Amino acid sequence: GALVSMAGRLMRRWCPSLLQDLHFPVVQLHMSRTAMRASEKDFENAVNQLKLLKKDPGNEVKLKLYALYKQATEGPCNTPKPGMLDFINKTKWDAWSALGSLPKETARQNYVDLVSSLSPSSESSSQIKPAAADEKLPESENVVVTSEGGITKIMLNRPTKRNAITTSMYKEIIHALKVASTDNSTITVITGSGDYYSSGNDLTNFTAVPPGEIEESAKNAGILLRDFVNSFIDFPKPLIAVVNGPAVGIVVTILGLFDVVYASDRATFHTPFSELGQSPEGCSSYTFPKIMGPTKAAEMLLFGKKLTAREACAQGLVTEVFPESTFQKEVWTRLKAYAKLPPNSLRISKELIRSTEKEKLHAINAEECTVLQGRWLSEECMSAILNFISRKSKL
Repeated sequence: GALVSMAGRLMRRWCPSLLQDLHFPVVQLHMSRTAMRASEKDFENAVNQLKLLKKDPGNEVKLKLYALYKQATEGPCNTPKPGMLDFINKTKWDAWSALGSLPKETARQNYVDLVSSLSPSSESSSQIKPAAADEKLPESENVVVTSEGGITKIMLNRPTKRNAITTSMYKEIIHALKVASTDNSTITVITGSGDYYSSGNDLTNFTAVPPGEIEESAKNAGILLRDFVNSFIDFPKPLIAVVNGPAVGIVVTILGLFDVVYASDRATFHTPFSELGQSPEGCSSYTFPKIMGPTKAAEMLLFGKKLTAREACAQGLVTEVFPESTFQKEVWTRLKAYAKLPPNSLRISKELIRSTEKEKLHAINAEECTVLQGRWLSEECMSAILNFISRKSKL
């Protein structure tokens, strides 16, 4: 579902005893190579070699390295299991414990082999990508903004991650909307690359919160969510969603703040808040009942009913549905025609339509964020998120 980041800035240190930026609490470890045994010197060299590695090998690999290091130096896991709320240490403990009775010598060899595979000579062929989710680059690769022919297009561009939204992407989208509000474009379009529109919040945003910083992280996450939704409430130009595939969570709930929503017939719309111990956001607690009626809205927001594109259109959440085979051509032909309309007239007309509810939407957004902060700190929510991530990691 749509969850806003509770993570602080992720640690960049890769020494074996620190593993702060994990993707999943449970990772299956199967590294039973029977190569010749590595010496203590080989092991020490591998530890030093890892510290010099320039390219982040990814969180799952770092998790394996941590577990193998502990197994090689201390043997089978022999410490009490951390509490459920201690996300980081529980994740590390699970990885180490999963190695069972693997001999120290085998763990040492597997560690050396894994580090060797990460050497510069093999980096070019590695499929592991950097996982610095909240590192903002000068030009974002995950949120691509282009402006042409009177159209500013904001494209979510993490197709291999189903366009899941990281902490930095929330900030980049806010910034993109701010720039688009005053640029020379007539309309602004948000869409996704690849098969998904967006799978919602990247749940790895939840796995790197130090135990002592949970309340502060929840507070910061609430502020970010509020600012994110406000940027849609206040956007002055026609805002159009081009939903090219499945949509989950926050990208669904904010659709009530768009002026037009076009969808491919392969798109779906899902808001699984209850499954994750959450509550609605994006002003959906108000806009959804208003758009589709209270009972249909309850099916989505309370019970997580997933709608097809045509169901969403019938209920008023989607403006029009197009066949996948002609979706891009038909939609962009229409948008290019819209972009030729007088821009000032469009802005003034939108202001007339939207202005009467702006104050109310801001109040609803603030209330939803306050409620969500409480949910994020609840044991029920944390347990639900851990269970969900654990199930995904086993797939």
